[in-house]
Amino acid sequence: MRTSVKGPLMFSAFWGVVIFFAVLIFASGGSARTPRFDLAFTGAGIAFIVSLVLAAMLSMSHKENAEHLGKGSGVNLSSRKPGQGHGSAAPKRAAKRKPPTPTRPS
Repeated sequence: MRTSVKGPLMFSAFWGVVIFFAVLIFASGGSARTPRFDLAFTGAGIAFIVSLVLAAMLSMSHKENAEHLGKGSGVNLSSRKPGQGHGSAAPKRAAKRKPPTPTRPS
């Protein structure tokens, strides 16, 4: 099975760029001060690594279903017989109960 790494890398790069610009804008504290590139690169690196690790963990946890699960032989397909359940016209039989046996006082 061949898996491409282009998708998770693009996902992580996108979040790295978003965090880079967000930190660059908000960490400087306004337009009168110089931009904080050191914090922007640090935030972008952390965002890239965290999103890449999350994508790798999600891709490793993916497991294909067994072939017999897609054939329609599920457990609940014939769990109810016709004429039973809610709204059925057939009356339900009352179960015969055995009378309780008297106990002796000790």
